[in-house]
Amino acid sequence: MSSLSVSKKAKDAALLDRLLCHDREALQQIYESCFPMIKALVKKNNGLEEDAEDIFQETLIILLERAQSPDFTLTCRLKTYIYAVSKHLWLKRLESTQRQLPLADGLADWIPVTDDIAQHEERDQAFRNMEAALNQLGEPCRSLLEHYYIMNKSMAEIAEIFGYTNADNAKTQKYKCLMRLKKIFFAYQTNKSGKPFSEP
Repeated sequence: MSSLSVSKKAKDAALLDRLLCHDREALQQIYESCFPMIKALVKKNNGLEEDAEDIFQETLIILLERAQSPDFTLTCRLKTYIYAVSKHLWLKRLESTQRQLPLADGLADWIPVTDDIAQHEERDQAFRNMEAALNQLGEPCRSLLEHYYIMNKSMAEIAEIFGYTNADNAKTQKYKCLMRLKKIFFAYQTNKSGKPFSEP
């Protein structure tokens, strides 16, 4: 391995450590470095910029969760890891919405570059946990998220359906619902007993 490669990985590890310490400059650096390629990926494959924002946000949450594990080792460049996770998430999003348009960039044939992403048992358990989290989320959040992610409704349509004054207010509510869902989901992920989690 070249000294340049080692140096880049060391910088990535230091950047990740700063991110774990809630360093805003580290977050901004990762955003500026990685988000443009995630946006390009999503828009190239039947998505919108707001889809890319959601995928990037979900990717960072996954990265932070996994990086806190003592068993986690970053075996590739940080940009590569973020791109791989985002690509995986977007593929699953497309599958869940049953979009049948042909995918660019060989996305349908993509194989994850990191072993932990490819572990089927972990993935299947995560899907079961997400279903349980959705069941616990309650209304109107569950319906709002289903209208956006499954029924593929726009923010303007959701605002009209749910009685929000405009699309921006609907987007704000969608964000709050998504944060609640993620909180419940990650509680299921860390609860080995599989018992329902009660929000405080």
